[in-house]
Amino acid sequence: MNFKIFGAIAMMAAAAYAAPDPNFHIYLAFGQSNMEGQGDIGNQDTTVDKRFQVLWAADNGSCSGKTKGKWSTAVPPLAHCQGAKLGPTDYFGRTMVEKTDPQIKVGVIVVAVAGCSIDLFDKDNYANYARTQQSWMTQRINAYGGNPYGRMIEMAKKAQEDGVIKGIIFHQGETDAGNGQWPSKVKKVYDNIIKDLGLGSDIPFLAGEVLRTGVSSGANNNIAKLPQQSKNFYVVSSEGFNQALGDGQNVHFTSQEYRDFGKRYAEKMIEVLGDKVKPAVAESSSSSEPPASSASVSSSSTVSSSSSHRHHSSSSAVGPVSSSNVVGPKSSSTDVIDIVTGVSLNIGKAVFESGRVSVPVKVNGTKVVAKVYSMLGKEVFDFSSSYSNGTLGFSATSLSQGYYMLSVQVGSEHSVQKVLVK
Repeated sequence: MNFKIFGAIAMMAAAAYAAPDPNFHIYLAFGQSNMEGQGDIGNQDTTVDKRFQVLWAADNGSCSGKTKGKWSTAVPPLAHCQGAKLGPTDYFGRTMVEKTDPQIKVGVIVVAVAGCSIDLFDKDNYANYARTQQSWMTQRINAYGGNPYGRMIEMAKKAQEDGVIKGIIFHQGETDAGNGQWPSKVKKVYDNIIKDLGLGSDIPFLAGEVLRTGVSSGANNNIAKLPQQSKNFYVVSSEGFNQALGDGQNVHFTSQEYRDFGKRYAEKMIEVLGDKVKPAVAESSSSSEPPASSASVSSSSTVSSSSSHRHHSSSSAVGPVSSSNVVGPKSSSTDVIDIVTGVSLNIGKAVFESGRVSVPVKVNGTKVVAKVYSMLGKEVFDFSSSYSNGTLGFSATSLSQGYYMLSVQVGSEHSVQKVLVK
């Protein structure tokens, strides 16, 4: 392999496109009002280590400094601006930061709607459920574009550009306390998350118990059955949380109980993940700064290509990044050579159609070298011999979901384009 070309690809992937940092650990958090957080926010809750970040999932509201699709330091509230306060995710993230290596950064995405059934997160049936709800819940649903599950997936795909999803925390079930089908419905949501994000088969899912007294205490019977649904399902105990918020029904925890509950979630997550919470030394970024913020984007695109001369860390496309795309050695800067990037006179923009990536080219008898690389420069395959009727191309059906770099050289012209395969 040409190590100078490899160095150029790796350098552009790491610098120009901010390849996912394996030491930036991301967790999804979803549920109903207790996951929103109903505890008053105290002075102690407003100082947060910048290693703990939130990717804001709600549409713009009254929360200062938070914008949909951008990372910010995880100062509560973390779910939305319509009544969300302090919740378990706050001290889950703080504890993950506290109890893991300083190289590790922690990011969360919180999507929660007070009073909702698990049916709101069923991507096939959420609309039927949502249209029958009262206006106060509809407002919260609309904070997520009318589709909380869809918004969570959209933001999770965006987060995968910056880091690696390690696990899921969940607090819901009060509304469904009498529904015997609830455990299997939760499993369906989990399976959809794994599939839609291209995650592995070992992503832990931590479900918290509800208060053991009060109108929803029966939900714990359902929650206890979750580990029967999957080896990846675990229950986080609410034992000892008896104060309740004073809402008359003993449904919500107090601020201190949310803090303690978040710690329990984190301690369980660390126990379950084991060595997976340790820093990836070989792939570690030298910077301890949080990810650069990037603008809100649509999740409708299935493939994105962009010119690699744009040296910034934001990306305008969203999509899952599989673990196979974030491995491979990094080249030193001494291997890098100056190359012409992006589209050029004889090399056009990559397009995606019907599962195939095509690059328009004018060959004119000159030598062609065309290769696909992972985002850190590992060669995936060579498609130099694929030229036909003015295009180079390949079928993407055998590739894992994620980002790839296309390196196309026609004579003295060399184009490198970033492509998302989904």
